[in-house]
Formats: sequence, structure tokens, C-alpha cells
Amino acid sequence: MTRQLTDRPRAVVEAKPAATPRARWSARTRRDFFVFLALALPNLLLIAVFTYLPLFNNIYYSTLDWTLGSASATVVGLDNYVTFFTSSDATKVLGTTAIFTLVTVGGSMVLGLLVALALNSRIRGTTFARSAVFAPYVLSGVGVGLVWLFIFDPGYGVLAWLLRGLGQQSPQWINDPQLSLVMVMIVYVWKNLGYCAVVYLAGLQSLPQDVMEAASLDGANGFKRFVTMSLPLLSPTTFFLLITTMLSSLQAFDLIRIMTPLGNGTSTLIYEAYLQAFGAFNRAGYSAAISVILFAILLIITVLQLRFVERKVHYS
Repeated sequence: MTRQLTDRPRAVVEAKPAATPRARWSARTRRDFFVFLALALPNLLLIAVFTYLPLFNNIYYSTLDWTLGSASATVVGLDNYVTFFTSSDATKVLGTTAIFTLVTVGGSMVLGLLVALALNSRIRGTTFARSAVFAPYVLSGVGVGLVWLFIFDPGYGVLAWLLRGLGQQSPQWINDPQLSLVMVMIVYVWKNLGYCAVVYLAGLQSLPQDVMEAASLDGANGFKRFVTMSLPLLSPTTFFLLITTMLSSLQAFDLIRIMTPLGNGTSTLIYEAYLQAFGAFNRAGYSAAISVILFAILLIITVLQLRFVERKVHYS
């Protein structure tokens, strides 16, 4: 019995050494962290100083009754906001901003897509055409505004000269508030058309050709392939352009300032803020409140686009 117990293999339970906890901050982790700080901290500081600090200062200024250049100011709380929304100019300014944004965004994107379809053809001269279409986008808004102001001038402009040759009178583009807004929107769409065209062209050239060829073999014509396949596949490009062009249109300033210095029918939110602060009123606090309203509109539009519009985007 003793031998049997001795011969039976015994289960030997060896105690494993306790695992030493891994150091939370190893040498490599510390090195990576300091590299991250060295690369990111300067940029974060610049963003904080030149973006967030002015933003919070502007929100504070919007609560003041402050004349630009004055050494003193009175805290009025939300009175500047109440004054804006209860004034007769609020509806006109907000309506002008909405019309300008919708027309310029829609016009730039639709015409940009049509131009991109034309530039996507494999014919001679497309490289020069692409450069010519994109060139206005990189030009100075001040220079573009001055050139087009000369074209639209009802007295000695190029358009007035052409119309007089046809026996017609030139419309009062500059003096008529409604025509002034149309004039600025035409120039803005012309200037930003190349940006949308180039982005759409990049999207068209990245479409899977095998899918297009398969649809062509199935009997789908060019228009049907464009509507049922190209447009859905271009939804990420359209979503990107929708955000960037809308933010750009809401902040358009240079063309409005050059072509209509007094804001005759073209006073969008950003230009109204400029006129209130640096025009004849010098109402810096009231101007800051309009700027905060514009910031809130930009934030809301961006969040809504990211929350709801992105659901319609097909990334695959």
C-alpha cells in the first residue's frame, strides 16, 4: 500500500511567482508623452490664444453697452440681444443672410458639379480649363470685387456699354438694394465655382470604374448612371462641400465690403456686425452681440449637418 502511494504520480502544485504590476509610466510611455506635448502644445496654445480667448472676450463684450474707443462701458446683460431681435432690421438682416447663403451655396455646388462633369472628359485642353476654372478662387476678393464693380457699373461699366449697343439701359446694380444683392451673389458664385468644381472632379475620378462599366453593360445610359450611381457615390464629397461652402458663405465679407460699402441691401450678419462697430454707430457691444448670434448659427448648422445630413452619406 505504501509502494502504491509512492508510485502514483503526485500532483505537484507549484506556486507561480506573483506577477509584478506593469509600470504605469514606462520609459517609452514617458518619451511618447513628451513628444506629443512638444508637437501638440504649441498648436494648442496658439488655438487657445487666437481662437478661444477672443471668442470668450467677444461673448463678454456682447453684454456691454460700449462705444468703440471709449474707456468705459456699462454692463447691460442680454439687452444687446433683445435690441437686435426686437429691431426692424433683424428680419431684414437675417433674411438677407439666408438668401445669400442658400443661393451662393446651391449655385456654387450645382454649377461646380456641372463644370466638373465637363472637365472630367478626356479631351485636349482640359488641363488648361481646370486651371482657368480654379483660378478665381485663389484670387484676392478685393481685386475680384473691383473688377466686377467696373463691369456692373451702370454708367461706364462694360455691361452697360454692351447693353447700350443693343439699345437697352443698364440696370442700377449698385443703387437698387435688390439688384445689389443679386450682383454680389453672382460674383460670389463665380469666384467659388472653381473650388466646388475641383473637389467634385476629384470625387468623380475616384469613382469605381468597374461598377460604372457593369452598369453600362446592363443597359444604363449616361444620365441614369449619373443619377442612380454617381450621385450616391459622390455623397461624401457633397457633404464636405455643403459644410465648407455654407460656413464660407455665412462669413463672406470682402466682396460685400468692396462692391457695396454701405451695405445697400447686402447687409448679412457679418457685415452688419462690421457696420455697427466700424461704421457711423461705433456700437462695439451691439456688434459683438451680432457676432455671437452668427457664431451660434454656425455652430447649430454644423451640428445639425453632422447629426442628420451625414446619415444620407454613403462611404462605401
